Amino acid sequence: MLPAFALALVIGAFLSTGTAHAQSAAAEGQKLAFDRSKGNCLTCHVIKGGNLPGSIGPELIDIKSKYPNRADLVAIVHDETERNPLTVMPPFGRNRILTPKEIEAVVDFLQTL
Repeated sequence: MLPAFALALVIGAFLSTGTAHAQSAAAEGQKLAFDRSKGNCLTCHVIKGGNLPGSIGPELIDIKSKYPNRADLVAIVHDETERNPLTVMPPFGRNRILTPKEIEAVVDFLQTL
């Protein structure tokens, strides 16, 4: 009985750690998205909780259902011109505005919207 209990504790700790990591990554992504000198998503998009949003891009809501494939959203943030050559969205990855880790954090945040 003790080994099963110990296993349950380990699994519970792992799931708790995974959730905490996802929350901290999303919080870091929000900071980047709202940072006028870094991600700067608010320049073009309305985002819940953001101040002084722009209106060039679509409102960022219900993102996880619009982009269920995380890789698609990462690709959009990395370089939307590959999907839409006429976009005005900056290629955050290609132009090294955001690092790959920062793009992942922004996507973590976007998936909470």
